[in-house]
Order: sequence, then C-alpha cells, then structure tokens
Amino acid sequence: MTAKIYYDNDADLSHLKDKTIAILGYGSQGHAQAQNLRDSGCTVIIGQRPGGANYDLAKSHKFEPMSVEDAVKKADVVNILLPDEVQGDIYRNSIRPNLKPSAVLMCSHGFNIHFGQVEPPKGVDTLLVAPKGPGHLVRSEFVKGGGVPSLIALGEGASEKTRQIGLAYAKGIGGTRGGVIETTFAEETETDLFGEQVVLCGGVSELVKAAFDTLVEAGYQPEMAYFECMHELKLIVDLFYQGGLNYMRYSVSNTAEFGDYTRGPRIITQETRATMKKILYEIQSGQFAREWILENRAGAPAFKASRRRDRGLLIEQVGRRLRKLMTWIDSKEV
Repeated sequence: MTAKIYYDNDADLSHLKDKTIAILGYGSQGHAQAQNLRDSGCTVIIGQRPGGANYDLAKSHKFEPMSVEDAVKKADVVNILLPDEVQGDIYRNSIRPNLKPSAVLMCSHGFNIHFGQVEPPKGVDTLLVAPKGPGHLVRSEFVKGGGVPSLIALGEGASEKTRQIGLAYAKGIGGTRGGVIETTFAEETETDLFGEQVVLCGGVSELVKAAFDTLVEAGYQPEMAYFECMHELKLIVDLFYQGGLNYMRYSVSNTAEFGDYTRGPRIITQETRATMKKILYEIQSGQFAREWILENRAGAPAFKASRRRDRGLLIEQVGRRLRKLMTWIDSKEV
C-alpha cells in the first residue's frame, strides 16, 4: 500500500486563522513547534509551569508562559507535548476539565491517546502531527527554509475540518515542506515504540555494550574497543542516512562488506527475530504500556536504578575520557 503524502499545496494556513494554539510543555518539541507556528503567523500560547529551565526558555523566546489550566481555557487547538509518563494525570486533572467543547486535542506521539490514558470528551476531535526528528532539527530546518517530514493521524470520528487543521498545523511547523505522511494513532505509536526498543535505543545499546565487553574480556584495550564498537558507529549510521544499506556497503571496504553478509545473520538470528515479534506483540497488546504506567505510579524505582547502573559502565567511563581528546566533537555529559 502506497502512503498518502501531503505537501505545501495540500495545506492552507487559513484553517488556523482566528484560532489560538496552546503548546503544553516547552521541551524539545514544544519550543520548536511553538516558534515555527508563531513565525508562520499563528497565535500561540504556552502552558508551562514556572520554576524550571523550560519556563525560562519560553520567556527568553518572548512567550508569556501560563498554567496548563489557563492555556487550555484560552485555546481552540491544544497540543500536549509533555513527557509521556505525566500526560495522563495532567490531562485528567488540568486539561480535560478546561477544554472548550469544540477544541481539537493534539499530540505528537500517540502513546497516551492510543493506550487510553487520555480519553477525549464527546465532541472533541483528536489529531496527531508528529515530526520525524528531534525538536532542534524541526526548528533549524524551518529557519533554513526547509522542513522535517512529519506524520498526520486523525482520531476515531474526527472530521474533515480537523484534517485541514492538522495539515495547516503541519505546514505551520514546516512539515509539508518535507512531506506529511498519513497514518493512524495505532501505527504511529506501535512502530515508534518498536523502533526505539528493538533498534534505535534498546537494540543498538545492547549490541554496543555486548561487543565492547567481548573485546575487553578477550584482553583488548578498552580504548580500542570503544573506538571500534561505539565511536565508529556514527560513520556507518551517516552512510545509512545518506543512501541506505547499499550506499553503506558501497562506501566500506570489500572485506567489511563480506563480513556484513556472512557474519551479520549470525548476530541477528532467527531467535532474535522471534524475540522482535514477541516485543511487537507486547507493544500491540498494551503490555509494555501497562508496565511503563505502573512503573511511574510506583515512583519509577527500576527505571532509575537502570539509569544509575548504566551511567557507571566501563564503556561510559572510557568514552568520557576519549571524547575530551577529540576537540571536534561537541561532547555532552549527563
């Protein structure tokens, strides 16, 4: 099935004329989308609690942030860009009681709507517009005259008017410059979680850690293991990004390409593929969502312990030391 893709000519910003858009949360996506919309001529207000860096950031960008409750009361379009784990409680306590009856309720990740933590009242359409890139890229590409490709999805029963609002919103943040792909809340949410867990975060992190440990346990210097298993990964990912698997294989040595074909399937085995299917089922069935929701209700003890443990790994210690030697890297430390 070929995806439906919308571009600038398919969207009309007039659908946002005389509408107030509330951006709830001024983090990565919030700051980028709010500024892009404002630069596109839209009326934007910010819901952000005082006392934090994001509040100060919004002020520095010439917004006047207000409480979530006040922002929702004033808004015709409400986009919840808060962290997934806090959206449910904030929605029930501060957003739903203050929604206008005809408001459009938006998000850029469908987790909470898809898994029932955010349940819109009757008469309120739900809409998803999701840039496929981090907020800083959404902003920088817009400023340069480009745009990050995005997704659009309508909640069950949403009207054609809401679709037009969504396309206008996507145009306002620059998405229609790169192309806006039509999807569903389920597809966006489930594929996003699967990609994070199996490849982008979970899969890559475990692969890098296991390869590093294998070399160090075999007696190789940790510094050599770091360069081979962590540092050089960026070179390969950049080749993927530019031209896919074939361009990566064209760019590396024939020795590396032969090793790719013959050894890669021994790492990603049929057992690995079966585990991927199991993880996908856990996402589709809501098992992962329930685990994450319950973890946060308990204060996230396992999550915080995992974070502390991995920050102390040898690969992280070696990496911190080596990155200081590479002045061309904009080194970041947590």
